[in-house]
Amino acid sequence: MFIGEYEHALDNKNRIIIPSKFREELGSKFILTKGLDGCLYAYPLDEWSVLENKLRKLPLTNKNARAFVRFFFSGANEMELDKQGRTLIPQSLLEYGEIKKEIVSIGVSNRLEIWSKEKWIQYNSSNIDFDKIAEQMSELGI
Repeated sequence: MFIGEYEHALDNKNRIIIPSKFREELGSKFILTKGLDGCLYAYPLDEWSVLENKLRKLPLTNKNARAFVRFFFSGANEMELDKQGRTLIPQSLLEYGEIKKEIVSIGVSNRLEIWSKEKWIQYNSSNIDFDKIAEQMSELGI
C-alpha cells in the first residue's frame, strides 16, 4: 500500500528519484500515465492490469467511456527504474503535469501520484470541503 508524501526534484535529464519507501511496491517496471486533477499516476504492473481489465469492460458505445479510456491509455508509458531508483519522465507527461523542477510524490493506496509542487500546493489550499466530502462517502459505503 502506498502512503505518505515526499518532496524531491527533477534532475537535469528529467529524471526523478522514486522515494525508497515506494520502490519495492512499485517494482522495477511500472506504468506511468496522465492522472486526474493534473497529476501523474504510477501503477505497479499488477494494479495496472486490474485497472486495464476494468477499462476494457466499459461499453465502446458510450462516448464518455471511450474518452476516459483514451485519456488513460494514450498517456501510459511502461517505465523502468535504474539502480539508483530513478526514472526518466516522458516530455508529454511533464507537460501534462506542468512539472518543471520541484515534485511531490504521494501514496494513494494502490498507486503513486506525482504532482508538480506548485499544483500540489494549489490543490491543498483550494476550498475543498473535506468534511462535506467525508459525509458523502457514506453513500459509497465508506
